[in-house]
Amino acid sequence: MSILVLGGAGYIGSHTALALVKAGRDVVVADNLETGFRAAVPDAARFYEGDIRDRAFVDRLLEQENIDGVIHFAANSQVGESMVKPLKYYDNNLCGTKTLLESMVAHGVDKIVFSSTAATYGEPERVPILETDRTCPTNCYGETKLAMEHMMKWVSAAHGLHFVALRYFNACGAEPDASIGEAHNPETHLIPLILQVPQGKRSHISVFGKDYPTPDGTCIRDYIHVCDLAQAHILALDYLMQGGQNDVFNLGNGVGFSVLEVLEEARRVTGHPIPAKIEDRRAGDPAQLIASSDKAKTVLGWKPEYDSLQTIIETAWAWHQSHPTGYEQERG
Repeated sequence: MSILVLGGAGYIGSHTALALVKAGRDVVVADNLETGFRAAVPDAARFYEGDIRDRAFVDRLLEQENIDGVIHFAANSQVGESMVKPLKYYDNNLCGTKTLLESMVAHGVDKIVFSSTAATYGEPERVPILETDRTCPTNCYGETKLAMEHMMKWVSAAHGLHFVALRYFNACGAEPDASIGEAHNPETHLIPLILQVPQGKRSHISVFGKDYPTPDGTCIRDYIHVCDLAQAHILALDYLMQGGQNDVFNLGNGVGFSVLEVLEEARRVTGHPIPAKIEDRRAGDPAQLIASSDKAKTVLGWKPEYDSLQTIIETAWAWHQSHPTGYEQERG
């Protein structure tokens, strides 16, 4: 039986596909390559280029491959873009998932692990955030992800779908051997943006706000290594295979680092001064976002291995140094 990784040419999807291959699983990857890269897909995985909004493509895929479970990363994920192009997010994230689930029901594929997000919570009521806390997204991206969770719940009630939704916080880092890593255009994540300074791609890093109610006045976030995220998806799929119930899990380290702490660690790792410029706050940035991942550790047996900020930045830096233009060579 095979595992289908949708969006498996993207950042987290490619690391999950590689982890599955390393674990000896039979892996099928599907991606429309809108933001993913063919070069990120493991050689041992069978690759299909196509879009999950295309029912004929999904049907053909499920007919050709003996799929036992699905890991679903195929969605647009830029918060800022979602606010100016909301219909794009409803079309790709919700319509795509609807088409996927229709085909899964028709072909008797009943297990899915879904890449959700901490953005489903919106402004946190407390820190650390628990899975039972209120979900009230403050952006369209988080709203579509929460709606996808709800869609799976009702499909489960009607058709017996088994699902796990993984709500994760700030994904970062790269494969330790630097074979694959993070490549977004435009880049919006803090660590790769900081690392663009020692790469000579920008003169300084902007720090948005230094008057938050935190020890150093800058925002605090929970950073989780992409390889640890990949392992959590595999554990969640195995949990479903073993008869586990539908559930939602947070994925984070449970420790927050401020923007200035991340910046200082990047200076140590790279040996570069990395100048910073304090800018005005950005609208909608909560002061702190930290996950409680106790449930994932208890129920799934998940244990992050790359949980030090130094290790996270070291793996990211190794990737960016060895791939200064990411995968862009293959774009032509």
